[in-house]
Amino acid sequence: MTGSTTPAGAALDALDLTTDVVTLTRSLVDIESVSLDEARIADAVEAALRALPHLEVTRIGHNVVARTDLGRGERVVIAGHLDTVPVNGNLPSRLDEAAGLLHGLGTCDMKGGDAVILRMAASVPEPVRDVTYVFYEAEEIEAEHNGLRRLVEARPDLLEADFAILMEPSNAAVEAGCQGTLRVEVRTRGERAHSARSWKGVNAIHGAAEVLARLNAYQPRKPVIDGLEYHEGLNAVRISGGVAGNVVPDECVVTVNYRFAPDLSTQEAEAWVREFFSGYDVTLTDLAPGALPGLDRPAAAAFVEAIGGRVAPKFGWTDVARFTDLGVPAVNYGPGDPLFAHKADEHVPLADLHRCEDVLRGWLSGE
Repeated sequence: MTGSTTPAGAALDALDLTTDVVTLTRSLVDIESVSLDEARIADAVEAALRALPHLEVTRIGHNVVARTDLGRGERVVIAGHLDTVPVNGNLPSRLDEAAGLLHGLGTCDMKGGDAVILRMAASVPEPVRDVTYVFYEAEEIEAEHNGLRRLVEARPDLLEADFAILMEPSNAAVEAGCQGTLRVEVRTRGERAHSARSWKGVNAIHGAAEVLARLNAYQPRKPVIDGLEYHEGLNAVRISGGVAGNVVPDECVVTVNYRFAPDLSTQEAEAWVREFFSGYDVTLTDLAPGALPGLDRPAAAAFVEAIGGRVAPKFGWTDVARFTDLGVPAVNYGPGDPLFAHKADEHVPLADLHRCEDVLRGWLSGE
């Protein structure tokens, strides 16, 4: 019913994997699971998966892994994170059938994708490829808490595969690989003085003008990898400096974010940025590698064919990079527009949920 909401006090923790994907998405959304508070949803997912006799289920922290073991020639991982950003007046879920949208926290990022994964786990007991279904915690916060990282450290064997699909929102189309990201602080230094006698000092904020000029003159690299054109970016994302309203500042810090194509290693990306800001004090504060598309792998090629051959590059960073570190090519494929992730009006189109379910079922069943 248009505009309907989940009744207050409804039993949220019993997941019915035989229901339709929209209803299942609502059930997941209505289990609040802000990062570091995923115990309740992990319990529900684990209980639902353990009821399926064709799966071997492992729980590590608030990460749940379910695997088929049919002796197939290929194994694929299909993964989704269970956590969300903080609530922003967007719980419980709200179904707008007239507009064909499901509203609510996590509908897009990425409980709609989780619902599709659960439907595959329940409804395709004998896939043509062995499948590892992964539900993990703490993707939305600092990397030290990330559930995939925890699984890599504790049981890397659980993530071994020929190909991986991360159900990040991608408008129900494949986005291959991802760009890497790094952040640096570029410092300019001066000498303090009273602003009434500014000529007695050196203004560090004024000294940052050349840093900004270099950024304005930057021309992005657009390498083509596996037929996909990536687009790099180098931007100031924060600037800080100043001591008091009557003091010439002696330090200014420009924080710069570099999004680099996956043909560069982290070492190459860092070296390039340091050379770009040659002559300045540069401090690295964050660094994550990109992920190559890997579309030449048989499982990846078969999946791309299954979705109609349409592939775009992923410009943002996602956990596909963690699979690349493991030697597993990965793509992003999930319901929802990533532009609505983390927004108060977050939503997922019902058509995206159904399309992702149909495509994955056809691919896993060999239809």
